[in-house]
Amino acid sequence: MSGYGYDRLTGEQFASRSEVIGQHGMIATSHPLATQIGLDILKKGGTAIDAAIAANIALGLMEPTGNGIGGDLFAIVWDAKEQKLFGLNASGPAPQSITLDYFKEQKLNKIPPYGPLPVTVPGAVDGWVKLHEKFGNQSFASLFEPTIEYARKGFPVTETIAYYLDRSKDVFKKYPNFAEVWMQGGETTKKGHIFKNPQLANTLEIISKKGRAGFYEGEVAKTISDFIQGQGGFLSYQDLAEFHSEWVEPVSTNYRGYDIWELPPNGQGIAALQILNILENFNLEKMGLFSADYIHVFVEAKKLAFADRAKHYADPNFAKIPIQQLISKSYAKERAAMIDLAKPALVDQSGIPKNGDTIYLTAADEYGNMISLIQSNYRGMGSGMVPPDLGFMLQDRGELFSLKEGHLNVIEGGKRPFHTIIPAFVTKDNQPYMSFGVMGGATQPQAHAQILINLIDFGFNLQEAGDAPRIVHSGSSQPTDEEMIDGGTLSLEKGFGEDIEHALKKMGHNIKYEKGIFGGYQAIMLKDGVYFGASESRKDGQAAGY
Repeated sequence: MSGYGYDRLTGEQFASRSEVIGQHGMIATSHPLATQIGLDILKKGGTAIDAAIAANIALGLMEPTGNGIGGDLFAIVWDAKEQKLFGLNASGPAPQSITLDYFKEQKLNKIPPYGPLPVTVPGAVDGWVKLHEKFGNQSFASLFEPTIEYARKGFPVTETIAYYLDRSKDVFKKYPNFAEVWMQGGETTKKGHIFKNPQLANTLEIISKKGRAGFYEGEVAKTISDFIQGQGGFLSYQDLAEFHSEWVEPVSTNYRGYDIWELPPNGQGIAALQILNILENFNLEKMGLFSADYIHVFVEAKKLAFADRAKHYADPNFAKIPIQQLISKSYAKERAAMIDLAKPALVDQSGIPKNGDTIYLTAADEYGNMISLIQSNYRGMGSGMVPPDLGFMLQDRGELFSLKEGHLNVIEGGKRPFHTIIPAFVTKDNQPYMSFGVMGGATQPQAHAQILINLIDFGFNLQEAGDAPRIVHSGSSQPTDEEMIDGGTLSLEKGFGEDIEHALKKMGHNIKYEKGIFGGYQAIMLKDGVYFGASESRKDGQAAGY
């Protein structure tokens, strides 16, 4: 990577701390206690995948504002034995009985963000089972033990989670069972106070003993389906019992000598590849991070990629998606030629190729395995639907379906919705190089591209690449049919400076600063047999190695 070296410091003022370095293993998550759980498993000889599953289980308890067993999961795994990448899509579909006609009859032109209607089958638990069966070496039950103990005995809530719990209560306290789980004593848990969730402990214990059947069949599944249907939703016992996550082939593009890997739709990962392919046509190193020219071309590339995202990204089991054409270099060159270097585009320009909140974690082990894993309930905590006595909230991913007849992402029973959460991986010369991700809705493909540009074009180290101020553009076309008609809005994180802001305004960009939309980053890099770890300085994250 351009100018990259571990024997020097770049001296950038935004750098928050040095990289974490370990020889035998590394894990980076958004919560220190979850990181320690994963590290303990690595030290016992567990695989990176064992550690990641255990950490994800813990995050569902400790960071319920972004994930949990009511949500979906995606992962990319480097298997050291087979020397190849595997992709897992553990996102659940809409209930089989739901129809577009229902929403027409109810005179709804948009799927509600909360309540029973946006609830889709939660895929995370089946994802853990599939990952463990293929890559684990510890007992499945043992991965649950630390979190079950924390759920019963309690743990201190961090500052970030206390803040988001407090913000969430006004939205969710009107729904059944929310207050019973997260407002014990009438308020959400404050920073440093002890939180317990014995209901979740019981649910996790069932899953730890019965595996997949403990969640998708039996009493837990019956409780979930009965509750949702009692609330006026469609999710059935059969929907849960018949769900199975899917192994998929990751897709890639080469960016300046590095192979960047994402998962294909129904996620938005290939948007990051499209952005990078377009930007490869510009000399970003010469422009530099702190320049209006760089920010301008980045935003314009993002707009072009997101226009395609709105038109083409959907469940590939229900639509033919021209993935290889979308991520081709020739198509990117055509798109790059559409960028006006002097002013921003004001309307969407989707191409026709020829022919809320999340957690992200990554782990690496002594055997050479690495995993990039992301999991989410979508809109913060999710739908507001908390099945009685189970201790978790169901996701609201169904909100991301379109209600426009003929749209590739239109709601349909058994179809998976468009998804925002995306894990990423980088290989160099067919060997693992970097596992990383950035949580945060539509921020994610933009941040993926920025992390890689920071490393490859600007020469930052792994921690600096995440600490550097970020750019987030909003207002582009959505897979639910909203259209950009005024150029959208550009949010600049503090650190770019007034001169750059004024130059961008002069070009015609709509500028604002919006706290909390810039995502959360974790990463592991393998260099010369040593693991380097980095964690998000904007959250509670921790990278730890041994």
